[in-house]
Amino acid sequence: MATSFSATLPLHGSQENRLLLPPIRLAPPPSSFLGSTRSLTIPSSRRLYHAHAARRSPVVGVQEVVKEKKVTNSLVLCILITKEEGLVLYEDMILGRSFEDMCAQMYYRGKMFGFVHLYNGQEAVSTGFIKLLTQSDSVVSTYRDHVHALSKGVSARAVMSELFGKVTGCCRGQGGSMHMFSKEHNMLGGFAFIGEGIPVATGAAFTSKYKREVLKQDCEDVTVAFFGDGTCNNGQFYECLNMAALYKLPIIFVVENNLWAIGMSHLRSTSDPEIWKKGPAFGMPGVHVDGMDVLKVREVAKEAVTRARRGEGPTLVECETYRFRGHSLADPDELRDAAEKAKYAARDPITALKKYLVENKLANEGELKTIEKKIDELVEEAVEFADASPQPGRSQLLENVFADPKGFGIGPDGRYRCEDPKFTEGTAQV
Repeated sequence: MATSFSATLPLHGSQENRLLLPPIRLAPPPSSFLGSTRSLTIPSSRRLYHAHAARRSPVVGVQEVVKEKKVTNSLVLCILITKEEGLVLYEDMILGRSFEDMCAQMYYRGKMFGFVHLYNGQEAVSTGFIKLLTQSDSVVSTYRDHVHALSKGVSARAVMSELFGKVTGCCRGQGGSMHMFSKEHNMLGGFAFIGEGIPVATGAAFTSKYKREVLKQDCEDVTVAFFGDGTCNNGQFYECLNMAALYKLPIIFVVENNLWAIGMSHLRSTSDPEIWKKGPAFGMPGVHVDGMDVLKVREVAKEAVTRARRGEGPTLVECETYRFRGHSLADPDELRDAAEKAKYAARDPITALKKYLVENKLANEGELKTIEKKIDELVEEAVEFADASPQPGRSQLLENVFADPKGFGIGPDGRYRCEDPKFTEGTAQV
């Protein structure tokens, strides 16, 4: 896949290992980004325009994205990871894929209701970023949130039960597919409407900065906000980029550009499809990375997270990826070109990581199959647990609506209204 990177810089490790980066001007020390030993300065919009004018072509359709593009310097990225790191990445990606495949089965068997948006094909983005975070770091997701929750540490049992609408779910069955939340893991949602989560993520990052600089607490927590290419034409996105840059908030904005906003091609709906360039426009680094390669994503994520922890402010990262299924399980996926889908299927991020681990002798086939078997059993057990779990009680419908913890307020007799058995008469059966 072609990338927006046009310069090479050494990574940590051997001098042969290099990463292609977007066109940026380099200044003398002290700080570094993306493996450079020099600090970033943001080029002017005029320079950015001239840097890209030569390679910009008319936007005619997403097929242009999947065409082979010649890269003058055909370098191979070979990021060094330990065996333990590699197995953690592989297990997390297998968990995400297997879990989503099981969700499809359960949806078509009538175990789940409403819209269910699966993450197949995009696992490298979630794993590449979230497995670098601590439990106290925050993650904000979209309606395609199951795998983000799993990567952040929410159990497969809790996520599957939530999808089944059971009381053992991470939101006690009241959130469903698009609203995964876990206070314990600082998983701040699932949001059904595009762009909703970005202000929440910006607020979480502001909280971290406030604790550190005003309350003088030892707080190095960062926030990662995930959203899609379709969100990047919404006002909330720009407002939050501005605020994050203005206050140098510890946040990473991660665009999961899967090239399609439901059935609308990204190239048909955006005047300048290179989303990463919006970062420099607000005074923050903007980076484009191959979102089908977990090692490339991880390397970019590592530097962006480190910048945020050092107090150097936000980063905008555009991960060019692809979803292997329709927009949701209700989408027959008839709008995308078959050749385009086949091209990206051949670049499966899990297959690529598996090949890397075996070829570099970090793991053998037997070890990887053991992980796959373990995950299969884990997901099967999660389904059994969710299926056997109880439905929420009728009175739970009235909880989390008003400020009092019991639900619908206190009656004249001083008792919680929801405790009156006649109060819920006439409501729909759960």
